[in-house]
Amino acid sequence: MSSQEIHFDEIISRYRSDPYDYVDMFAIHTGKVRFLVEENSEVEAPSGEWKHLPGTPLYEINRERNPKVVTSQTNGTVASIRHELDGRFVEAGEKLLTIRHPLKKKEIIEAILQEVLFLFEAPERARYYFAMDVQSRIDLKGARSVFIQPGDEIITMSLMKRDTPVFYTGEPGIIHSVYFKPGDSVDQGVPLIGVCAEEKLPLVQKVITRVKAEWE
Repeated sequence: MSSQEIHFDEIISRYRSDPYDYVDMFAIHTGKVRFLVEENSEVEAPSGEWKHLPGTPLYEINRERNPKVVTSQTNGTVASIRHELDGRFVEAGEKLLTIRHPLKKKEIIEAILQEVLFLFEAPERARYYFAMDVQSRIDLKGARSVFIQPGDEIITMSLMKRDTPVFYTGEPGIIHSVYFKPGDSVDQGVPLIGVCAEEKLPLVQKVITRVKAEWE
């Protein structure tokens, strides 16, 4: 058994023992906080055909007599609340509570992939597009047919109406996963693509098949 296979087994075991994502919620700006949920409360994500129905109200933050209710963007259970902050003034970015989100099979596969693939991240907040030759190869045969290596011009960054080529700086491999839609605005540090070395492909496919077969 290779070290890579052992690594995969460890990752799968970790998700099997704790198949949750822990989503921290922070104060969106300065103000006085009033919690609208309790620990162990069930919360829901936005719903409706266009996600136009807001999720469960989590907390209200009041600044200059202008209260704003912040709602949940995911489903799950409130795992913890900073009770000592209830009714108090907080700074923007203060952690307020944590939601325990049960991972679905697809989310577990994606989380595992993000641990084992090389993630090429957005260098700054901007709109991103694949370079024309890369996009044409993706359109023809799919992303996983595209092999890239360091120095390749793979993506165009559009910022302030100015297009700049982005050169790949990771390990050689195929584009296994694409995490953005061309033309969408992506925050700095958010993965754009996940790249898999060719020799890792059988192991990656093995873990995907295993999760699909074993997870309920």
